[in-house]
Amino acid sequence: MDTLPRGVADNGQSMSPDQTPDDGRLERRAILRAAAMGAAALALPFTTWSEAYAAPAQAVKSPYGPLLPADANGVQLPAGFTSAVVARSGMLVPGTSYRWHSAPDGGAVFGNGSGGWVYVSNSEMSPSAGGGASRIVFDSTGTAVSANRILGGTRRNCAGGKTPWNSWLSCEEVGRGRVWETYPLTGAAAVRRLAMGRFKHEAAAADPVRRVIYLTEDEPDGRFYRFVPTTWGNLSRGKLQVLRAGTRTSGTFSWANVPDPEGSPTPTRFQVSGAKAFNGGEGCWYANGTVWFTTKGDGRIWQVNLAAGTYELAYDDGLVNPAPAPLTNVDNITGAANGDLFVAEDGGNMEICIITPDDKVFSFLRLVGHDASEITGPAFNPAGNRLYFSSQRGTAGVSTSGVTFCVTGPFRS
Repeated sequence: MDTLPRGVADNGQSMSPDQTPDDGRLERRAILRAAAMGAAALALPFTTWSEAYAAPAQAVKSPYGPLLPADANGVQLPAGFTSAVVARSGMLVPGTSYRWHSAPDGGAVFGNGSGGWVYVSNSEMSPSAGGGASRIVFDSTGTAVSANRILGGTRRNCAGGKTPWNSWLSCEEVGRGRVWETYPLTGAAAVRRLAMGRFKHEAAAADPVRRVIYLTEDEPDGRFYRFVPTTWGNLSRGKLQVLRAGTRTSGTFSWANVPDPEGSPTPTRFQVSGAKAFNGGEGCWYANGTVWFTTKGDGRIWQVNLAAGTYELAYDDGLVNPAPAPLTNVDNITGAANGDLFVAEDGGNMEICIITPDDKVFSFLRLVGHDASEITGPAFNPAGNRLYFSSQRGTAGVSTSGVTFCVTGPFRS
């Protein structure tokens, strides 16, 4: 999930016009923070003042209660919740003969139809170091019964997304990276989905209503895409499209075909005039006609209302009342059945925070001693009472020290 320095693309090109230089961004966020705290003396143009109040998330006390001291696994949780270590990089997954991969990243859970489930996790490593994805199979009690690799020989598989037909889209976070479709329930051979384009893929989210897959791009001037399969359920053919919009933080949008999804010689993000740039696209989540995605480069979460054809800034860590924001360094994202968004931090306080449908934000858990790591792969089991996630580099701060956790407790329904 690493991004280049803000304002610099991996081909040496500068940001597009709707990207803000770092010093300008800091000035803007200082203004937004002051506005959110009720400063009345700011001489702002009307358009800027309007945008400053567009998404004032409110920091509140958690309805789950305060975080307790860290447990034996180094996890701070509210009362009533417990944690368990599911797997450690380089060590046998308990109850199996499989050694867990290094740098665990994006993940998802799949019900197996018999009361159990499968947790799939990417490995953000090079091909020679085990890049790809693995799975852990759990029985109905949550006990691991088997584990194995389902994708290998790929490059820096970062995030991805689950499809309605129970495949896992594992995304390569490298220049001209690919999307690989894997099959966690059956273990069938993974397939490279060429039509989904070559760029620095990050996350994917399936929309079963419009029958498309949304895709983020982890570049400082990355774009937001959708893939429209020729046949829903078959990703071998289709159209790659990019979101076109203005330079503001809210407005209307449209979709335009990317002429050359292979991105050679012109990268996909530079092929369509008016394609809106986003600073470091990361996690992506779809539910009920809305798709949310995070941009770590500027600490934001974007909300796209697909029925209305509008987009808006849903969260900015410089626009929280009161400051400072509990959620920073936004990264992977998942949703709960009640509409809460669970957002993992890459750095920050090493927390998973919750944003409610009415724009309340608070910390749900914190990892202690993982300061050189990032939280990845949050995903709920089918019953919604277990949350899986990883610390990509563990307490040692290296990829071979990753830890995958499970938190169990009374999540809100």
